Amino acid sequence: MFTGIVETTGAVQAVVDDEGGRRVRIGAPFEGLDHGQSISVSGTCLTVENVSDGEWFEVFLARETLARTYFDDLSGGDAVNLERAMPADGRFDGHIVQGHVDATAEIVGIEREGDDWTFTFSLPESQRDYLVEKGSITVDGISLTVADRRAESFDVAIIPTTYAETTLSEKSVGDPVHLEVDVVAKYVEQLC
Repeated sequence: MFTGIVETTGAVQAVVDDEGGRRVRIGAPFEGLDHGQSISVSGTCLTVENVSDGEWFEVFLARETLARTYFDDLSGGDAVNLERAMPADGRFDGHIVQGHVDATAEIVGIEREGDDWTFTFSLPESQRDYLVEKGSITVDGISLTVADRRAESFDVAIIPTTYAETTLSEKSVGDPVHLEVDVVAKYVEQLC
C-alpha cells in the first residue's frame, strides 16, 4: 500500500523489451531498497527485481501492465514519480493508494494562477462513477483532491511543492497520466 506522497522522482536509464514484457532501469537515490519490495512508479505498483543501492533499481513490466498503463511509450530519460511502500508503523499522509492503475487519462489543460496551477484531466467514462468533487484521486502516483468535476473532465489544484517535487512540472497538454480512483468508492459500489 502507498499514500500518494511522492518521495522523489527518478529517471529511466534503460528500457529492454523481450517476449514477456519490458524491463526498466530507473535511477533513484533510495538506500536499503531490496529485491522483491514493492515500489510505486508513477502510480503503478511494481516489484524491484534488481538494485544497486542508492543508484538504480530494475522492474519488470508484464504485458498486463503495459496494456493498462502508458509505459509502452516509456523511454530513456523519462522522469517518473517514485514512492516506496508504506511501512505498517509509518505516517499516513495522503490517502489509500494501491498502485493499481484504473485508467489512463490525458492532460487537457494547465493554467497557472499566481503560485499555484490548475491541471485539467480527461475523465474516462469507466471511472466517472468513482470521482466526486473534493474526493481523492491519484494521478501518476500523486495523492490529489478533486477541485472540480464535470461529465468528461476534472480539475485539481497543484501547490508549488507538488509542482516542483513531482513530474507535473515536466508535463504538457496532451500528455498521458495514470489514474487510480479512491478504492473506498469501488467497495461502496459493490455493496450497493
